[in-house]
Amino acid sequence: RVNVSDVVAKGAAPDHYFLSLAWPAARPAADMALFAAALAEDQRLWSCALIGGDTTATPGPLTISISMRGRLAGRAPSRADAHVGDDVWVSGTIGDAVLGLGVLTEALTLPDNDAAFVVGRYRRPEPRAALAPLIAAHARASMDVSDGLLGDAAKIAAASGVRIAIDPALVPLSTAATRWLATAMDTAAAQAKLFGGGDDYEILFTAAPEARDPIFEGARAAGVALTRIGAVEPGAGVDAGGLPIRAYEHAWGD
Repeated sequence: RVNVSDVVAKGAAPDHYFLSLAWPAARPAADMALFAAALAEDQRLWSCALIGGDTTATPGPLTISISMRGRLAGRAPSRADAHVGDDVWVSGTIGDAVLGLGVLTEALTLPDNDAAFVVGRYRRPEPRAALAPLIAAHARASMDVSDGLLGDAAKIAAASGVRIAIDPALVPLSTAATRWLATAMDTAAAQAKLFGGGDDYEILFTAAPEARDPIFEGARAAGVALTRIGAVEPGAGVDAGGLPIRAYEHAWGD
């Protein structure tokens, strides 16, 4: 799923992939059947095929490596193409995955329904494949949000030689994240956690202001929420109302 997200961020639809799998010899064969069944279901969801790779036994740990290729729907936007005056957009909601990781590894306490939701968002990302044509048609700079919204915005800013200004109040949050933020004693620190956490696998991109109407129409047709959260300005770095900018270090919860 995270490989699908990478391909979509470049305006392409997933097509095929290579899988290298090192399977622990002591792990039950039934686990491999479950893995294969889930992989097959995801292939059906995103209309892609496994065409090669390598499978071997190992003493451990389980190791899975996937390389995905896609069908380009138009121009492939890079990180270096943001223009001063562009709008900054993001899909979906931000911060759910870092809360899910917190539930799994930091004993973060949330209401049961909210906890189940954010853990699901962490463990099962939802790549925004329906946005690929829109990204190819309208995005100037684009990447998926894997290392945190602000950290990934900083990568676009550095590659493009611009400053990206983000309004924290405009960043879209789920109901679960909104409830958690409302309980925080330090709102800025809580926002920094949500916007700096990784594994959201949403799409962050810039586009010309004149593309707003077709972007809204395309998002509506795709059934994916898109939110305009800021603008590209002269300068360097990211301005997010004083929030610290840091890149996320990936971890995996049990």
